[in-house]
Amino acid sequence: METTNARILIVEDDPEVGTGLEDFFSIKGYDVTRATDGSEAMQQITTLPPYDVVLLDVMLPEKDGFDVLREARKAGVDSPVIMLTVKGQDKHKLRGFDLGADDYVTKPFNAEELAARVRAVLERSRSSEVDDDAFTFGDVKVDFDTHTAIKDGEEVEFTSLEFDILEYFINHRGRTVSRKQLLRDVWGISGDITTRTIDRHVASLRKKIEPDPTEPQFIETVYGIGYKFAG
Repeated sequence: METTNARILIVEDDPEVGTGLEDFFSIKGYDVTRATDGSEAMQQITTLPPYDVVLLDVMLPEKDGFDVLREARKAGVDSPVIMLTVKGQDKHKLRGFDLGADDYVTKPFNAEELAARVRAVLERSRSSEVDDDAFTFGDVKVDFDTHTAIKDGEEVEFTSLEFDILEYFINHRGRTVSRKQLLRDVWGISGDITTRTIDRHVASLRKKIEPDPTEPQFIETVYGIGYKFAG
C-alpha cells in the first residue's frame, strides 16, 4: 500500500473499468472520487479544493473528455490530468496535450503502470514551484529574491506585474495556463477583465525576454485557452 493522501478524480463511464480503478487507487491510499459522465466531471473538477490528479476518459456521455479538459482549463483548473482512451493515434494524443493534458494512457493499460504515471505526474506537480532563488532559460537569468533578471549581461527592467506573471509562468512551466488562472492567481481577480489586457502584458513581457517576440520560444500561445511557458 502506498502512503499518500492525494485526492484523485476518476472520470470513467465503463462500470467495470471505473470500479476497478476506484478500488485499485483506494487500496493504494488515494482519496478517490468517481464521475461517470462529462457534466458530472465538470462539476467535480471545478469544485474546491482542487484534485491533486484527474484520470479523464475521452469517450464519455454528455460531453467527451476533450470538451471537459478544454472547459476545465478555461475555468482556471490547473490539476494535473491524465487522459484515458482507446484511441492511440498521435492526432488524438496531440489534441489532448494541446488542451493541457499532462499525460496520455491508451487502453488497455496495466494498472501498476498507470499508478506509476500518476506518481510521476504528482511529483512533477509538487516540484513545479520554484525552490531555488534563481531560474535560467535561454540567455535570461531570473532572480526571485530581488525580482530582477539579467539578459545578455544586462538587467531587464520589469514592472511588478510583469515579474509576477513571469514567475507564475516559470512555476507552471510546461503546463497550459489559462487567462482565468492568470486573473485569479496573479491579478487576484475572480471576475472578468478583457483578454486584451492580459495579452498586452504578456506581449510586453515577450519583448523583454524573447529573442524574437514575433516568434516566441518561451511564452507560447495556446489558442483559445492561454499560454504555456516552455523554458
